[in-house]
Amino acid sequence: LSEINYSHDKKLTLNGITLRIESGHPHLLVGPSGAGKSTLLSLLLRLDDPEDGGISLDGLPINNVRLSDLRHAIGIVLQESTVLPLTLRENIEYTASDSLSDLEMGQIIKIACLESVVDSLPNGLDTDLGVDGGLLSTGQRQQVALGRALMIKPSVLMLDEPTAGVSPIVMDELFDHIIKVKKTNVAILMVEQNAKQALSISDRGYVLVTGENRYSGTGKDLLHDPRVRSSFLGG
Repeated sequence: LSEINYSHDKKLTLNGITLRIESGHPHLLVGPSGAGKSTLLSLLLRLDDPEDGGISLDGLPINNVRLSDLRHAIGIVLQESTVLPLTLRENIEYTASDSLSDLEMGQIIKIACLESVVDSLPNGLDTDLGVDGGLLSTGQRQQVALGRALMIKPSVLMLDEPTAGVSPIVMDELFDHIIKVKKTNVAILMVEQNAKQALSISDRGYVLVTGENRYSGTGKDLLHDPRVRSSFLGG
C-alpha cells in the first residue's frame, strides 16, 4: 500500500497509511479499537476503495485484478470463522470448490493440500475427516479455517484476530503453524489482540492510532519500544 487515505461519512478513517507486505514474512497490525485495522483489511479485499493512494498485488494495482483472481490470491481467516455443519472433508472440499476448477480441486484433495490441512488439525482430529464440523470447539474451527485458507495456495494470508476466544494451548499451536507458513514464502498480515506474542513472531509490525501509522518497525523493535509497551502491550 502507498499513502492510503480513506474517509466515510466525512469522518477520516485512514490517513496516509503505508504498508509493504513481503512474501515469506509475517506482518502485524496492532492498535486500539477504531484505529482502522478492519477498514484497512476491507480495502485490501476490495470491499471498499480508497479515496487516494494505491494498493498493489505482485506489482499490479488490485483494481486491475479480477475479483475471482484476488479471492484466489488472498486467503483469509476471520475472528469467527464459519465451519459448516458438514464433515471436515466436506468443509474442505466446499471451500476449495469456490476458487478452484474441478480438476484442480480433485488433484489437490487427492495429493498434498488435504494432507497439509489434516496436519494443521488439533490432536484427535488428524485422522477423522468424517467428524461433524458443527461440533468443533472455537480453537478447532480456527485450525480448520487456517487449513482451508492455505488450501488455495494464496500469495497473501490475512488473519483477523485468529486467536480470539481460543485456549492458550491452541493459541500456541496457531502461532507455531503461522511460523511454518512463513517458510512457504506466503506473505502474512495479522490483526491480533495477543500483541506481545504476535510481535515475537512478526518480522515487521505497524501500530495504527486514529487511522494513522503511529509506529512501525521490526517486531522485536516494537516489542521493546517503551512507547508501544506502555500504550498497547500493558507495560
